[in-house]
Amino acid sequence: MNLLTALQGGHGDAADALRIDGRAVSRERLLGAAGTVAARVAGAKALAVLARPSVESVTAVVGGLLAGVPVVPLPPDAGPLERSHILRDSGAELLAGEGPAVKDTASEDGIEALPVDLGETSADRFPEPAPERAAFVLYTSGTTGPPKGAILSRRAVAADLDALADAWAWTPEDTLVHGLPLFHVHGLVLGVLGALRSGCRLVHTGRPTPAAYAEAAGTLYFGVPTVWSRIAADEAAARALSGARLLVSGSAPLPVPVFDKLATLTGHQPVERYGMTETLITVSTRADGERRPGSVGLPVAGTETRLVTEDGRPVPADGESLGDLQVRGPSMFDGYLGNPAANADAFTADGWFRTGDVATISPDGFHRIVGRGSVDVIKSGGFKIGAGEVEAALRDHPAVVDAAVVGAPDTDLGQAVVAFVIPDGPVTGDELAAFVAQRLSVHKRPRRVVLVEELPRNAMGKVLKKRLLEG
Repeated sequence: MNLLTALQGGHGDAADALRIDGRAVSRERLLGAAGTVAARVAGAKALAVLARPSVESVTAVVGGLLAGVPVVPLPPDAGPLERSHILRDSGAELLAGEGPAVKDTASEDGIEALPVDLGETSADRFPEPAPERAAFVLYTSGTTGPPKGAILSRRAVAADLDALADAWAWTPEDTLVHGLPLFHVHGLVLGVLGALRSGCRLVHTGRPTPAAYAEAAGTLYFGVPTVWSRIAADEAAARALSGARLLVSGSAPLPVPVFDKLATLTGHQPVERYGMTETLITVSTRADGERRPGSVGLPVAGTETRLVTEDGRPVPADGESLGDLQVRGPSMFDGYLGNPAANADAFTADGWFRTGDVATISPDGFHRIVGRGSVDVIKSGGFKIGAGEVEAALRDHPAVVDAAVVGAPDTDLGQAVVAFVIPDGPVTGDELAAFVAQRLSVHKRPRRVVLVEELPRNAMGKVLKKRLLEG
């Protein structure tokens, strides 16, 4: 099984097969430069890569994969404690990437720097590593402690990319455009390796601005809801995407108003998908299928899903009943690096991965993700309330730009529904609470509404709800 099939020829090789933050490179040149990296890192325990949106970062990743050395993407904005933990925990012996940046970072952490030089080239060819070898160790967000390193095999990555190629009709004829970070599954595995496996052209815009997306003239676009919201607010940029084939949104729920506005301005209903670092992408709407606002669609080829109660009993697929989502399939990770306790907690006795997310599944198999069980299912006055449902209702108000809903401790109700709202015009909390009560059950209305200028988010656009609760 060859992971990076497009690097082996047969797909054509334009001088700008990859364009990253304005710099173009052919696959042949990429392969040659990556070969020099592979020769230097062969036999290493792990290779850390300073994951900036650059040709050097991509070359370093490919070099590690060619050598069969697990690649550890390092967020370029990681603080010293996080960075030190990732490097120490992964056992990375080298840090590769852009010359000055990688030298400075490596010096701070006492690790050997490997600056990548695109002018260097190697004609050496490396035997394809075994499919079960680790391709990546990707570090999770660490919501309950230090980040954990999820081990993803070459087999898992290949299986997922092939399943997505099937779901999205992804071919060498596409031009993939995105500006997502290269230290996450979305930007790196899908957004770079997907192009190097499918043979399509890749344009990484550096920053995911509406203007950059509009100018790229792609057929396949990846974005997170924050990106799509900004594009939907820029009518000229949105209309420029009308020539695309597919707009894909992930990493967080896409607000229905943004879905609808994109459909109006671009002529395309976005494809939404669901996944995690540990599982890669497991559920998606299809290029040739129905796309329902608020739904992430059906399991991709080879993947199975199920809903269970907190005590493990089956939850009916009726489109209404909430359950803990569990998945299994060929794209699952091989466990957390050096963390047997976390591995034991991650899987059920019969081999299903506990995602920690709560969902509903309709009778025809469409999945709707309610959110994280820990923060997005609110237990208030004996009711279970999905935060996402309340957020969607709030976003329907003409004076609401965005909203995040949490359950705050309450001596009477157990948890009270609290909404943090970015307003667009004069509106009061009482008005918004009444607005929700008119659309949903009265018990789902916010007991308190906090008007804010912005919501705290991570690099992928997910709202950091625990920070809201802490505030």
